[in-house]
Amino acid sequence: MSTNKKEIGFFEKYLTVWVGLCIVAGILIGHLAGEDITFLSDMEIYNVNIPIAILIWLMIYPMMLQIDFSSIKGVGKAPKGLILTLVINWLIKPFTMAFFAWIFFDKLYSAYIDPELAGEYIAGAILLGVAPCTAMVFVWSYLTDGDPNYTLVQVSVNDLIILVAFVPLVGFLLGITNVTVPYGTLVASVLIFVVVPLVAGVITSKIMIRSKGETWFKNEFLPKFKPVSIFALLLTLVLLFAFQGPNILNNPLIILLIAVPLIIQTYFIFFLAWFGGRKLKLRHAVCAPASMIGASNFFELAVAVAIALFGLDSPAALVTVVGVLVEVPVMLHLVSLANKWKY
Repeated sequence: MSTNKKEIGFFEKYLTVWVGLCIVAGILIGHLAGEDITFLSDMEIYNVNIPIAILIWLMIYPMMLQIDFSSIKGVGKAPKGLILTLVINWLIKPFTMAFFAWIFFDKLYSAYIDPELAGEYIAGAILLGVAPCTAMVFVWSYLTDGDPNYTLVQVSVNDLIILVAFVPLVGFLLGITNVTVPYGTLVASVLIFVVVPLVAGVITSKIMIRSKGETWFKNEFLPKFKPVSIFALLLTLVLLFAFQGPNILNNPLIILLIAVPLIIQTYFIFFLAWFGGRKLKLRHAVCAPASMIGASNFFELAVAVAIALFGLDSPAALVTVVGVLVEVPVMLHLVSLANKWKY
């Protein structure tokens, strides 16, 4: 039996460090540049910021290259793991995220945050809750000895559901929190940040596999895009915090306040999915990835939509960025729990 210890890649392992450095760099750039940086926020088409759109597309496209919808064909042989993933991600997680956000931002933090700002913080949390993980989950699955083929099925189905469920769910949850929903911008965001990179990824993978073979595609082609995705993410964060700088400097405690409900939600969903999977008698290789998909978020999409709906310097966008900041250390702890409880 192999005793090789599985490890997360260097950039992924220290993603929280890179995010922290980007926060500092962004705030400094925003402070030094002052009003001169606003020209970037003015580069918009239909409320979508062009520089951010390009960077987020570069983040999402490499993830979509991994999706293989042909893997869905055999799901009927073991449907319980997929059913658990869908129930957690689409019938539970969006609503618990909205609930925790409402409790903290609207009630517990009412002495620190005025109602209008609280609504935008809640909106940012909702965008995270309605976007299940599509990329990093492959890392979490690998680290917990998950079944890579089944994980691919779970992620592929989630991506299909995002196409039809993201807009109405976001609209419904934002509506009950009294946030005005610009549906045109919301639909445009899904088209730009999900449909276009998904179609491009599927077409690219089919062409590359047909011409070079699946082994070359997975071992040579895909790894080349990892640095592109990480670099685009980090540069996006620098721009975000260049605009968020004044808000953070005026209220440095806000990062911690935002992190608390996001962390609670992550652990709550993981435990719900984990013990639900145990109750369904799922094997560990399916239960662990299902729990990880539920606990983690498609934060790239959440960031993109928050910017499109509320703006680069909005509280909603800040919440989605804090989601990136807390996700990696929390998920690494959940990986260790899943391995400790392996059965």
